[in-house]
Amino acid sequence: MKRNNKVVHLTPTEFRVLRCLVRNRGKVLTHAELLVEAWGENYTDAIASLSLYVRYLREKIEKDPSNPEYIHTKWGIGYWFSPPQTVDVG
Repeated sequence: MKRNNKVVHLTPTEFRVLRCLVRNRGKVLTHAELLVEAWGENYTDAIASLSLYVRYLREKIEKDPSNPEYIHTKWGIGYWFSPPQTVDVG
């Protein structure tokens, strides 16, 4: 992935979470949906881990991680992705 024409290195888990969000851009994905995508069926209650990886992603792709433009939170439900037209996830 690139941000400001610089390569941003993602871990495999970060990539899986981001890929799922981007594929479903504009749609709120539940914690369970993202956990199944990133870790598998046996990890649907690992919400704390998911929150941590979303934080890592925000630190890597957002200008201001505390005020995200791309990865948004729907409190108590999950996350959704709202990118500008120029995001390239490869």
